[in-house]
Amino acid sequence: MPFEIIRGDITELKVDAIVNAANPRPVVGWGVDAGIHQKAGPRLLAARQRIGVIPVGKAAVTRGFGLPARYVIHAVGPVWVDGTHGEAAQLRQTYDSALALAVKKRCRSVAFPLLSSGNYGFPKDEALQTAVAAFSAFLMDHDLKILLVVFDRDTFDLSGKLFSSVRSYIDEHYIEAKLRDEYGGADAGRSSRRITDRAYTVRSSRSESLPGAALPKASPPAPAQADSMPFVDLPMAAAPKAGPAGGAYTLEELLDRTDAGFSETLLKLIDRSGKKDAEIYKKANIDRKLFSKIRSNPAYKPSKPTALAFAVALELDLEETKDFIGRAGFALTHSSKFDIIVEYFIIHRNYDVFALNEMLFAFDQPLIGGG
Repeated sequence: MPFEIIRGDITELKVDAIVNAANPRPVVGWGVDAGIHQKAGPRLLAARQRIGVIPVGKAAVTRGFGLPARYVIHAVGPVWVDGTHGEAAQLRQTYDSALALAVKKRCRSVAFPLLSSGNYGFPKDEALQTAVAAFSAFLMDHDLKILLVVFDRDTFDLSGKLFSSVRSYIDEHYIEAKLRDEYGGADAGRSSRRITDRAYTVRSSRSESLPGAALPKASPPAPAQADSMPFVDLPMAAAPKAGPAGGAYTLEELLDRTDAGFSETLLKLIDRSGKKDAEIYKKANIDRKLFSKIRSNPAYKPSKPTALAFAVALELDLEETKDFIGRAGFALTHSSKFDIIVEYFIIHRNYDVFALNEMLFAFDQPLIGGG
């Protein structure tokens, strides 16, 4: 997967390079910096001292020494003041500098902490947005596996408005689906609505006096205009119930009349979009080698995260998405939080795969993209 968010210890990762949230001066700081130096051993500090001062927004590289990684990229992010002193631009420059060094060293994989979000006080949601923007722009022109490593849930903070909206959407649909699975019938739907309404009432009463109260569920977007492009005309032939002369079709005849498969449909949809293959698979957070396998094998069976990543990159609506992933044997249901979150993004026309993966990670769900 070109970009992935993981929980773990960056010093334990077997990647080509890890990025250190470094102090401008050649001293050992706190947090990630201290952990990296401790794991690498004293030779890392000696190498860092030979480099000298690193300006804010810049980066330098040394060997990894005792680390599993071959290189350490020492990146100096900005200290947060109040957001009006160019902090966001400096932080973006820091990521860009580190990524440029990874390319220069011919790295195929690099792991980042969330720079400046610790002792430097950068708000975590803004730090995350800056990191993801830098990674997504970089990956449009380069093939590199990027890992964003966080230690625990507290180091990962999403926009309160979007998080609350998605959580409300999950509550409404997930509770209803679970009750339907358990009790069945129309009464389950009514029961779930009563439970959900009570949940919203309790949540609202508790949050009226609190900042950042959960917002009501966002309305879905207006329906597409009549002149919007229809779903691609695929070479499909649904077999009628009766065969020739009123007889039933044989199994062989039915197999000859199957719908277009996933790979064929994907290529036709890319052609319909008017975009190049690379634009789509990179927007989908899909590795070039995986896309080559899909393109060259008409019978390729993707994973569900891969199929959904392409649906989002192609900006399909909900019905188109269901049809598309159905050709790979998958469906969207309200019995899965993963499916509900993906559905939320699609019906709200938020086709940013990286933003979707941030939300999936926050809810402890698998990320889309990859193999």
